[in-house]
Amino acid sequence: MRLVLLGPPGAGKGTQAAILSEKLGVPHISTGDLFRANIGEGTPLGVEAKSYIDAGKLVPTDVTARMVESRLAEEDAANGFLLDGFPRTVEQAEILADLLEKSGVQLDGVLNFVINEDVVVERMLARGRADDNEETIRTRLQVYNEETKPLIDHYGDQIISIEAEGEVEEINARAMEKLGK
Repeated sequence: MRLVLLGPPGAGKGTQAAILSEKLGVPHISTGDLFRANIGEGTPLGVEAKSYIDAGKLVPTDVTARMVESRLAEEDAANGFLLDGFPRTVEQAEILADLLEKSGVQLDGVLNFVINEDVVVERMLARGRADDNEETIRTRLQVYNEETKPLIDHYGDQIISIEAEGEVEEINARAMEKLGK
């Protein structure tokens, strides 16, 4: 099963991805983990990404796309994957479509974790991370709404909406049911 995970920061995508990965038997591929792994291993892409991060800049789409392409080519992703953090924009979605087409595969769906923004703010404040204050969280939500939310229209009937409020197990049961598992 090849899925993209969408939803605002704090919707629980990472938590659900870990559970779904185990249940579906496919790797959870998070761009954050990819960056850390490539930088930690000192790969050419990691060195390139680190130069942008160290300069306080966003890593360009082409660098992220090459990391994703390299990761999707690994053996454990041959029968499927859960992509978390890529694509973040319509441009990245088009790049992903091209990468998959080259490999002769396509997405099985796009899980969209739907959650009220006030619940996200509460949830993220409760985590108690130093960088999670209400203003920062609301700014991240605004960036999500401007850059990533247009993917919902882009993917159209591939979108599988999952109500992301409630207990972790309940949310996971909803996702598995919608996936027919």
